[in-house]
Amino acid sequence: MNPKLGLGFILLLLLCYSIESKCRKGCDLALASYYVWQDANLTFIAEVMQSSILKSSDFDTILRYNPQLPSKDSLSSLIRINIPFPCDCIEGQFLGHFFNFNVRSQNTYTVVADTYYAKLTTIPSLMYFNNYSEFNIPDNGKLNVSVNCSCGDSSVSKDYGLFMTYPLQPNDTLNSIANQTNVTQELLQRYNVGFNFSRGTGVVYIPTKGIAGGAIAGISIAAVAVALLLAVLIYVGFYRKKKEKGAILLSASPQLSPRILHVTGSNTPVNATGSQGLAGITVDKSVEFSYEELAKATDDFSFANKIGEGGFGTVYYAELRGEKAAIKKMDVQDSKEFFAELKVLTHVHHLNLVRLIGYCVEGSLFVVYEYIENGNLSQHLRGSGKDPLTWSTRVQIALDSARGLEYIHEHTVPVYIHRDIKSANILIDKNFRGKVADFGLAKLTKVGSASLLTRLVGTFGYMSPEYAQYGDVSPKLDVFAFGVVLYELISAKEAIVKANDSSAESRGLIALFENVLNQPDPGEDLRKLVDPRLGEDYPLDSVRKVTQLAKACTHENPQMRPSMRSIVVALMTLSSSTEDWDVGSFYENKALVNLMSGR
Repeated sequence: MNPKLGLGFILLLLLCYSIESKCRKGCDLALASYYVWQDANLTFIAEVMQSSILKSSDFDTILRYNPQLPSKDSLSSLIRINIPFPCDCIEGQFLGHFFNFNVRSQNTYTVVADTYYAKLTTIPSLMYFNNYSEFNIPDNGKLNVSVNCSCGDSSVSKDYGLFMTYPLQPNDTLNSIANQTNVTQELLQRYNVGFNFSRGTGVVYIPTKGIAGGAIAGISIAAVAVALLLAVLIYVGFYRKKKEKGAILLSASPQLSPRILHVTGSNTPVNATGSQGLAGITVDKSVEFSYEELAKATDDFSFANKIGEGGFGTVYYAELRGEKAAIKKMDVQDSKEFFAELKVLTHVHHLNLVRLIGYCVEGSLFVVYEYIENGNLSQHLRGSGKDPLTWSTRVQIALDSARGLEYIHEHTVPVYIHRDIKSANILIDKNFRGKVADFGLAKLTKVGSASLLTRLVGTFGYMSPEYAQYGDVSPKLDVFAFGVVLYELISAKEAIVKANDSSAESRGLIALFENVLNQPDPGEDLRKLVDPRLGEDYPLDSVRKVTQLAKACTHENPQMRPSMRSIVVALMTLSSSTEDWDVGSFYENKALVNLMSGR
């Protein structure tokens, strides 16, 4: 089965799990109700369910959450045991956790899902998150196993902070589950709206109290302590006295002096005022605002001033000290993303990257950017009330975005990888020029390094196969996502496309184009993929070349994808000349030359 079938599998996954489709953040702890199959033992269960909470062979932790078990050597079959694991917000789409499974000889997705993971995951989920067909799973390979979870719903009840992921067995009913867990049927239904508890399959979420109280209390206290420590570090590192009225204008004034903030510890630089702060942030020529000033400029962050919302914050329009600005408001729990944005944007300065103005760390976390008048590319391609972008404008926006990415990939010290390139993160200014934005997931990394799959980030439809499957991080991750954006510029379709209005089936935009490009003469069908709002007002040859470039960018093998430098050169040539595109002059990759030349 094709691993790129896209949103259809995700929709099926979410349907099977009966879980909300969006999330902002996860929680420290969830429980998996593991149904012990015949001949299973704690050694194997601990191995397949190991995480940052439960290490392999960590029997003491399992026993703390299962007081009914007398010892690690006494485990009956066909009972349920509780396994702790972290509940992460994955891709801003759903709550869950990725486990790594080492494939045994002749394993199938059915065996892994139904037996080894006791139906905590599903076969469609395994197929989507792994790049193997159902009948070609390599021995000794690794699988990404997603297990969904819940962090509760305060509108239902504020009394529960721990939730159990509970796979139904054929003999389960609402009444039997309520009796086993000491939770009322009414509360179970409210946490699992519309779910049929007698269906015998699927997963429900059960609010939990009293399990391993000491362990849970210990973790909760530790979490509070970490949160308090973080708050203290933020306060010490960032807070300073309010500036006098008539402070410096937001433009880069020579009166603004750099402040260097580093994490407390050995060899820690300290700024002139003696304050110390958090990991390696240089706040260069940016302004620290007070909460009062930001609240006043946004009318207390009113809905009327809201101009956007992303995975890590809500964006508001403001006028601050004579300059138009966009203010992203983030939760304290999103401090990692907040620091990532500051770290990148204070090191990089480029015409095609959104400009940092300032920040604030009072109450919530705030990043203040230049205001970009025309919204984002996704809105222009698919939003109502917008005039269609001309083909030349689309090519220019692609070139602008490529230049911004080339800069962070090849011309900054250190080098950064964006990790969340998509049309919604490309902003359009008043002159219809593109700027890359939203660096909350940007990463300083060595090429070829692996990212923990528990920290998988990005957006479905734009994620490269080597990253989704193995966690491999390189600049080619951004190149892949940029290729999807090129397909969007051509078609105005989303990265995940519904097959038609009457069908729930969906497919990736990449697969849609590849089906056409694999034809002997794709010209006529290629026209059918072009944004219909363009009418006939576009050069088909130019569209074909951008399509071939997009295909090269989304090559399954990252080594076969062009660099952003090559992409910039190609787009420069396309946007500035009507002459033939001599791709051989610009690409160091022979396979790419052949592809772009149509050979």
